[in-house]
Amino acid sequence: MNISAFFLESRQKSISSWVVALWMLILILFFSGFCLTVMGGSVKGWQAVWNYREVFWKGWWLTVLISSLALLLSLIIGLGTALARRSGVLPLRALAILYIEAVRGTPFLVQILLLYYVVANAIGLENRMVAGVVILSLFSGAYLAEIIRSGIESIPSSQWESARAIGLSNLQIYRFVIAPQALRQILPPLAGQFASLIKDSSLLSIIGISEFTLAAQQVNSSTYRTLESYFPLALGYLALTLPISLLAKWLEQKLHYET
Repeated sequence: MNISAFFLESRQKSISSWVVALWMLILILFFSGFCLTVMGGSVKGWQAVWNYREVFWKGWWLTVLISSLALLLSLIIGLGTALARRSGVLPLRALAILYIEAVRGTPFLVQILLLYYVVANAIGLENRMVAGVVILSLFSGAYLAEIIRSGIESIPSSQWESARAIGLSNLQIYRFVIAPQALRQILPPLAGQFASLIKDSSLLSIIGISEFTLAAQQVNSSTYRTLESYFPLALGYLALTLPISLLAKWLEQKLHYET
């Protein structure tokens, strides 16, 4: 492929991404109009909910904070667990497998109740915010571990052998050979897991964390306006997850190369 053809293809992909984003925005606006006009929304109802805008705003920012902290911590947990899963030390590998299977095999709601009301209570952890971030990180970390592990194992064995042949250490192999290639493979599922992490944070409302979902529930309880209370909730989560999907798509195109 010559240089002009390469840039033409890159430009076409970029235009395609913008077209997709535009259509998504049109669909969101259409659905918003449908909800506001057809499904029973009223000016009086919106005015009642508008009086609680500070509750929504604080809940939304708390969700952003929780999700951001949990994202960073779950990345560390996921990377460490993925490496432990591939370790030659049998007890370490067994613990990693046990952790992954236990988390992936039980509902997140059950994990929240067990870890907060049993484990956190037993160790004296009373801060709901800290407990929520840790619980969410442990849950997401197990899925990230499998995503990272699959990305590492997707690299052909010839790459490992070639790197060892030129004298690279294991750390250098992971840093300069495996990580750049694995990142291209795991970007789509990684973005999906990050979006799921944000949405899963809504379940932390059951332990009394005043995040976005609990804020909407409180507004609904005060105003008895269900549509007007929960519609901003949907838009608020969409405002967090949609940019992640678009950013991942852009990075995927930037890091793509022809084999």
